[in-house]
Amino acid sequence: MKTFGVLTAQNELVRPEDALPGRDRPIETAERHAVLGTPLRGPWPDAWRLATFGMGCFWGAEELFWKTPGVRCTVAGYAGGYTPNPTYTEVCSGLTGHAEVVRVVYDPAEVGYETLLRLFWENHDPTQVMRQGADIGSQYRSIILVHDAEQRAAALASRDAYQRALTAAGKGRIATQIVEAGRFYHAEAYHQQYLHHNPGGYCGLVRTGVRCPEGLGVSAG
Repeated sequence: MKTFGVLTAQNELVRPEDALPGRDRPIETAERHAVLGTPLRGPWPDAWRLATFGMGCFWGAEELFWKTPGVRCTVAGYAGGYTPNPTYTEVCSGLTGHAEVVRVVYDPAEVGYETLLRLFWENHDPTQVMRQGADIGSQYRSIILVHDAEQRAAALASRDAYQRALTAAGKGRIATQIVEAGRFYHAEAYHQQYLHHNPGGYCGLVRTGVRCPEGLGVSAG
């Protein structure tokens, strides 16, 4: 479990009217990816695409994706909530509505969205509600933020296929949110590529051990 920040055991999302006010200006972060060398805020080639996933602590999740062939950039950040330009401490309070997420910039000529979805499902436990393992709170919830109708269709198809696999293995119901991608806020510099800068550091990924079926019949770049 991460031992700094304000950790809460909040089991419900904050209401918009109760969310922290945030700030007008973005918080400071790193400029370039420490491993891949690409700019964290772009611009990127038009052919590259975005995917956004929340699967608990973003440290281990970001490493998982940046090591995937075809991924050109990964960014740790906050999304899915209400507070503009939040800090890590604010997100951990449970009062922003945001989840810890990873923005994945990928080249669809080399890796498909379906592959990224399989990595998402297989590398955390989507049946856990508002937590991943010892990391407890709404900021650790399982969430897919889709960027277009094709991604939504692919995410829903993969969710249903993975639920069938989980059920066959005696596991529970998927709690993952699948929502439209709204504003994405970059996390602080020390969160970016955390496990590159801190080899052997904390990785909160919790896996079910159940494989996600391939060939779902729905694709998105």
